[in-house]
Amino acid sequence: MLRIEENERLTRVGPGTPMGALLRRYWHPVAATVELDDRPVKPVKVLGESLVLFRDRQGRLGLIDDTCPHRRVSFLYGVPEEEGLRCCYHGWMFDRTGRCREMPAEAPDSTFKDRVRITAYPVLELGGLVFAYLGPQPVPLLPRWDLLAMDHVWRDIGVTVIPCNWLQCMENSVDPVHTEWLHGHYYNYVLQRKAEQDERGDRFVARVIPHHVKIGFDVFEYGIIKRRVREGGSEADAEWRIGHPILFPNILRVGWTLQIRVPMDDTHTWHLMYQVYPVPPGAEPTQEKIPVYDIPLRDESGRHITDFVLGQDMAAWVTQGPIAKRELERLGESDKGIILYRRLLQEQLAIVEQGGDPMNVFRDPQQNTSLQIPVEWDLVETARAGRLSSGQAPYSRLQDMVEEAWAREPEIPAG
Repeated sequence: MLRIEENERLTRVGPGTPMGALLRRYWHPVAATVELDDRPVKPVKVLGESLVLFRDRQGRLGLIDDTCPHRRVSFLYGVPEEEGLRCCYHGWMFDRTGRCREMPAEAPDSTFKDRVRITAYPVLELGGLVFAYLGPQPVPLLPRWDLLAMDHVWRDIGVTVIPCNWLQCMENSVDPVHTEWLHGHYYNYVLQRKAEQDERGDRFVARVIPHHVKIGFDVFEYGIIKRRVREGGSEADAEWRIGHPILFPNILRVGWTLQIRVPMDDTHTWHLMYQVYPVPPGAEPTQEKIPVYDIPLRDESGRHITDFVLGQDMAAWVTQGPIAKRELERLGESDKGIILYRRLLQEQLAIVEQGGDPMNVFRDPQQNTSLQIPVEWDLVETARAGRLSSGQAPYSRLQDMVEEAWAREPEIPAG
């Protein structure tokens, strides 16, 4: 368990908090690029700050305070122009740096606009996502994780606003044994109940997840590697030999998927299911647009939807409460991954408080060309023999596998 003050230190993310200071050292996705196509102004809540993301008429992105400093009107109704975003109320216009460019009602020779600035943050696009950096100067490089930087793949992005603290989502990722219960026994219960209630009388097919006989965790260059041996398996299996990576501080890598948990504020998390696929046979190697879609949290009655893996995880996260009361928990030997992750958070917090760069803050462009992550899913290992990394040669050796991969459509392993 954690003391109340320790829990506060790890969960509060607003300006001036210890965890807020750590998380502000990282780039966070705040939108899918395609979201700005129809509406070029989007409200953004990240790390306790209310902002607006916009694309000006030159196609450049800006992220600024969501309120005009003149009469406190929302910039959500601002008008994108060539040099910035114009307030709908009196026409004050601010550029991407937060500098006021125009005050139409003031005298032409007035210098008032030169003395007015608002909060603004740098933004960059990568892999169909818009990332923002809310931290101190100098700005680090946007990490080019392999799935974000790959060429010649297809992608889609599923998003959900989850009404709980970000840490509940992340601790789930260093808890391997929950998979056999939540995604095995409970999943079977849900599917069996659906089959019993289905007028068509669909047969129930049990989902079997073998029992964990051994789990292990290692801190590696980019975060934590989670390992497991299930009944009938051995340490020669990829699940133990290669393992299952968590990228510090808030990304789970599962096969060809990134689950990114963006803290909106202390009690809300923007969850992204960022999925990468081999190009379907005969399709164009590059998507015109990377689609984004909502992943539902609850049904029409308000109950959690738990007939799919992520829905089960989300129900587990949310029902712990807005911020889990970790002073009341009782951890056992099977929770050693959670203990390790909390220890790593504390260590990285201390580094920031001492003025250093925490884990996964990149400043060397040569180091950041394409960050390759070891994963246990064998299709990824095979694909790496080909062209999936940005800048590599065409993957002719993978092409003969693509039809098989799309025909199989193997389920992404649960976290």
